[in-house]
Amino acid sequence: MKKIISFIVLALGLASCNLDLLPQDAISPETFFNTENDLLLYTNSFYNALPTAEDVYNEDVDNVVKNSLRDELQGTRVVPTSGGGWSWGNLRNINYFLANSGKCPDKKAVAKYNGLARFFRAYFYFGMVKRFGDVPWYSRPIDVMDQEMLTKARDPRTVVMDSVMADINYAIANLEASRQVNNITKWTALALKSRMALYEGTFRKYHPEYSLPNADKFLDECIAASDDLMKNSGYTIYKATPSTAYLKLFSSDNAIPDEVILARDFSDELQVYHNLNYYTMTASYGKPGLEKKLVNSYLMADGSRFTDVKGYDTMQFADEVQNRDPRLAQTIRTPGYTRIGESVPLVPEFGATVTGYQLIKFVSAPKWDTFSKDITDMPIFRYAEVLMNFAEAKAERGTLTQDDLDRSTKLTRDRVGMPNINLAAANASPDPYQAQQYAQLKGSNAGVILEIRRERRVELVMENFFRWDDIIRWKEGQLLTKVFKGMYFPGVGSFDLDKNGKVDLVIYEGNKPNVSGAQLLKLGSEILLENGNKGGNIVVNGHINKKFNEARDYLYPIPTQERLLNPKLTQNPNWE
Repeated sequence: MKKIISFIVLALGLASCNLDLLPQDAISPETFFNTENDLLLYTNSFYNALPTAEDVYNEDVDNVVKNSLRDELQGTRVVPTSGGGWSWGNLRNINYFLANSGKCPDKKAVAKYNGLARFFRAYFYFGMVKRFGDVPWYSRPIDVMDQEMLTKARDPRTVVMDSVMADINYAIANLEASRQVNNITKWTALALKSRMALYEGTFRKYHPEYSLPNADKFLDECIAASDDLMKNSGYTIYKATPSTAYLKLFSSDNAIPDEVILARDFSDELQVYHNLNYYTMTASYGKPGLEKKLVNSYLMADGSRFTDVKGYDTMQFADEVQNRDPRLAQTIRTPGYTRIGESVPLVPEFGATVTGYQLIKFVSAPKWDTFSKDITDMPIFRYAEVLMNFAEAKAERGTLTQDDLDRSTKLTRDRVGMPNINLAAANASPDPYQAQQYAQLKGSNAGVILEIRRERRVELVMENFFRWDDIIRWKEGQLLTKVFKGMYFPGVGSFDLDKNGKVDLVIYEGNKPNVSGAQLLKLGSEILLENGNKGGNIVVNGHINKKFNEARDYLYPIPTQERLLNPKLTQNPNWE
């Protein structure tokens, strides 16, 4: 039977002002916190803060696009009255534990579970800092009568992140050095430190408007944490047949513990499910599909650039996906694709994808296609991310060597039989297609950073909203204003998507044609092309004029009600 993390909800908070306060009937320190088992039971509740399955796979920035756009992409965010992510219940839970765990006489257990609590406090505050920038730092539970703390001003981001790093360092020093795919360990803490330090270091580097110091210090912390995990944890990149290894990693019912550091567990026996298969195969959840720029970013199988091929921008589907990085055919349906355990080739279904590039990452066997009946485990931290973090931080610091790339990006490319990044060649000839996308990137190391960003995008697509965080920390919000596109078609007509001699798709004008066995899409309503009946790429949400306010939108606003309750809370720039 699959092991499920225990998610025990402890009644610890009632909302008052901007913090959750301890009710009178909550767990009493006089009757609890006496044994290691008490500490275990309490800290199990912290795992509720981790991403849900939908949080992991439901990406909708500019890698995966849908038939609707969230407010962040439309530029229509407003200052909320309440909510808006300004929630402190999880922190109250953690701080209450830390204030009382010392009652347990087993000091070794106390250190271990305090390490777990401080992991989650670091995780909580990292999320708050990413969203709001400056936030109040609370290291203890707040009494209902403590008006000074309840009306505390926001602490500077620099102070908060220094405290976050102190928490994660404590966690690393006190958690078990074991590999447990469903529990937080020292290695999970190192992976979180690697993620946080890379984010903070690059955010400070690419956002001079906030005058945040010590970007290099955080990049060095990322390098050190990643290097420790790479040398000492024993994690590896899962390898099997190059044409299926990447796909199998994500379609496995049980997370593969050689590579997956932490995963959310799902089980048919315990009736704990998610909705991934149904999400990718119906029109009910936005018809997700890869965006054209990402598809263009996949290299050729020999490591050369697809966008250097003459006529790449007018290639039709069956031609553009040939001889590409094998991860492309393990992320979307391409000619010859069959479902796991079946032998019937399937073409993309336009009723389930707005771009034509239909997702297969995480898609498991057909028996799990029913609504909310899928059990594939969802990775929250995996080794490949740490390798990407290491390479990027070294490149940003200007200390990257070819040996560093051979220890990091080479491993993810070896999985699928792709040649590694060549440091000298990348810097000597930066990819103009990639460079056009990343306007903020300059300098002699730009070429290799572009290649690392390409690798990160390809390897981590559809996981944990990495792409949103990357765009924010690199200060590339302008990417969200571009028109999202899909497959290229020369105009109306009949199309054989997999070149097997059978018409799979008809794009028509006027009356619906009488064609059996083919998908029928009416131009102008069921499918939009850039140049109408003269062809072009599919246009997704072309009627929406997307906006991104460079002076405002890299942070979220503080809700109005919270500022009324606590007048010391300042608003983020240009959200007044």
